[in-house]
Amino acid sequence: MIDPQQVLRYDRQIKLSQIGAEGQQKISQSSALIIGMGGLGSPAAMYLAAAGIGKLVISDYDVVEESNLQRQIIHRNHQLGVLKTQSAQQTLAELNPHCRVSTVDYELAEQEMRQYVKQADIVLDCSDNFETRFRVNRLCVDTATPLVSAAAIRLEGQIMSYLPESGCPCYQCLYNEQYENVQTCEMEGVLGPVVGVLGTMQALITLLILTGHTQEIKGKLWLFDGMNMSWQQVKLPRNPQCPVCSN
Repeated sequence: MIDPQQVLRYDRQIKLSQIGAEGQQKISQSSALIIGMGGLGSPAAMYLAAAGIGKLVISDYDVVEESNLQRQIIHRNHQLGVLKTQSAQQTLAELNPHCRVSTVDYELAEQEMRQYVKQADIVLDCSDNFETRFRVNRLCVDTATPLVSAAAIRLEGQIMSYLPESGCPCYQCLYNEQYENVQTCEMEGVLGPVVGVLGTMQALITLLILTGHTQEIKGKLWLFDGMNMSWQQVKLPRNPQCPVCSN
């Protein structure tokens, strides 16, 4: 049961019929692994911590740079030069001291990342490159761990989730390795609120999955156009020749 202090803190979401006390209990007993503490990971981690998730494991091995502060809202000016995981941990502790946050501030080898993925109830891919996205997706499929993956560049973005259920497509059903060398935000630029929108959506989808609302998001890809203020929803079929999930 959730205690009276939790009822007070999370009152507004407990009142939702889709969450309730039972849903809040599920959130408080769940753990999430977030890969990347940049523009996507910042709002995702903050909203999950604020929602009362029991544990966050945040992974990033970069330090805070001045060019990050335009969009990576979890970091502050006085934290320049600090590891992003440490900076984020400080902000999250101030936001909600009841959320347990552990950090991984080095590049994870394959087997070690597999263990972190396997131990999590859900994984959020907030990285900024295809190599990491493919790797995280593969490990989530191998360990049957739900995944919420997003990306943003310029004024556009996309988000999808992998659910370890029959017929549910994975990230590599959508992309293959030929995309590894496409443009990056460093090359092309990105507007801060765009990654904020996508990171916030990652937190929302994560909470829906943790509370059992998966039917509404299964097998769907959302495309965001910030210039035209529009969303497009695409039904994504599973690729029967996908090298990751077809077997």
